Amino acid sequence: MSTTRDQIRPDLAVIAGHVTPGSRVLDIGCGDGALMMALREKDCDVRGIEIDGDCVERCVSQGLSVVQGDADRDLADYPDKGFDYAILSQTLQTAARPDRMLDELLRVGTRAFVSFPNFAHWRTRAALMFGGRMPVTRAIPVSWYATENIHHVTVKDFRDLAKDKGARIEREWFFAGERQLGRAGANGRAEFAVFELSR
Repeated sequence: MSTTRDQIRPDLAVIAGHVTPGSRVLDIGCGDGALMMALREKDCDVRGIEIDGDCVERCVSQGLSVVQGDADRDLADYPDKGFDYAILSQTLQTAARPDRMLDELLRVGTRAFVSFPNFAHWRTRAALMFGGRMPVTRAIPVSWYATENIHHVTVKDFRDLAKDKGARIEREWFFAGERQLGRAGANGRAEFAVFELSR
């Protein structure tokens, strides 16, 4: 068995491990295509959309089906329930309207996976409280002026958003670095979170 899933970010590895083999998948904000490669090993029909032209080029050079596009605008062009899974990894916080993005995910996919950095992590809180500055951490690795993150979401915020949107949380995972955490205290302990949703 290939080790691709062992070589990717923990959130992507969890998602790859829980997508049913042979599924139709849309990877939104697919980056360098790492998740798509892992899903291809499971005989999934995987398509990607990515805003960064260099990333699109890298994906296409690996034989991946990726188009350049802006998820804030272009998801509207995809059909209702056209995919078994719609995936948004580490991208929700960069969307112009995360609430609308979640609606679109659950419109185009029967199920959705969403992962994001948790801005309520204790290191983030400490940086603000004791340093008086926007944090630079493992999960948020660049300064405030260089980040693409425009919405600071927490685990609690996301659970509330899912509820407001009538989405059912099927499963959830929490991580501190490479280490998976339990659910208890996740809002303060997790550097990033992964949710599987349906509607």
